[in-house]
Amino acid sequence: MIRWPNHAEAWRAWRDALGGERMHHGWLLAGKAGLGKRDFAMAAARELVAEPGVPQPQGEHPDIITLTYGPKDDKAEKAQAEGKPFELARSIRIKQIRAMQKRLVTRPTLGSRRAIIIDPADDMEKAAANALLKSLEEPPQGTFFLLVTHRPARLLPTIRSRCRSLRFPVLSDSQLATLLEEAGLVPDLQAIAAAEGSLGAALRFAEQDLAPIARVVSGLLASGDSGMTGRGELARLIGPRAERERVQAVLDLAQSLAARAARTTDDPQRRTRLVDVHTALVRLAAEAPTANFDPAMLSYEIGTLLVAAAPASEPAHG
Repeated sequence: MIRWPNHAEAWRAWRDALGGERMHHGWLLAGKAGLGKRDFAMAAARELVAEPGVPQPQGEHPDIITLTYGPKDDKAEKAQAEGKPFELARSIRIKQIRAMQKRLVTRPTLGSRRAIIIDPADDMEKAAANALLKSLEEPPQGTFFLLVTHRPARLLPTIRSRCRSLRFPVLSDSQLATLLEEAGLVPDLQAIAAAEGSLGAALRFAEQDLAPIARVVSGLLASGDSGMTGRGELARLIGPRAERERVQAVLDLAQSLAARAARTTDDPQRRTRLVDVHTALVRLAAEAPTANFDPAMLSYEIGTLLVAAAPASEPAHG
């Protein structure tokens, strides 16, 4: 288990509430991805459901229900049932919420409390969010909800209003370096800078060896690429048959470096270009998992977007 140095205040607030007379039934665990919110949710849920004199299982707990991305379709469900690899859905669906709600009509198994963890709650489809709202409005006795959210604004306002928020701050560069070392990885300054306080991002960058790509991305943002050599080098480093995870990590890296450059520039026109490039990269990242992009062409598209932010840049698509 990772020792998260950014969880101290959240633990203080949680344990103060747990020791109070009336524990709030809904909690939002909010902060950017990669800050250990799910680890906190699991540990907090175990504290919640534990009761003196009642032995608690070390592994899966019958009174902790976790909802996250399920199988994409019937074919994926069949593969899951057979213990085979399967493709995940891109949202948490209403049938998952309804299956959870059916379990709430029974009493908890070991004690008087049950915890429901939804991760990430901001990726619930609309019907699922509306169904969950009914449980939050009239929670069964002894049932508590922990909603892990990377983007709280995407949740229904009525869901947010029925929950108490715990905020998780980003990690410092030194904390990231320590956690990378504890994970057996050599801390890379480029990965740490691009991660912007997220251990999840820093791990992806380090495991994918993205430091050379970070240098090329920074160069394209700063100086452009009049001879296409930078974009060619980016495509070479990404690889002609890169897996989806690697491409997504590169897109995350590019977004992070564009955002950092936008925050640090003193040139208003350059800041505007960088913001536009960041927006385009976010859009491309959302399209990439489902669109039938040619991997090599996708690498060049990323590079061309980056070049658009450079001084005296060429148009994004020409």
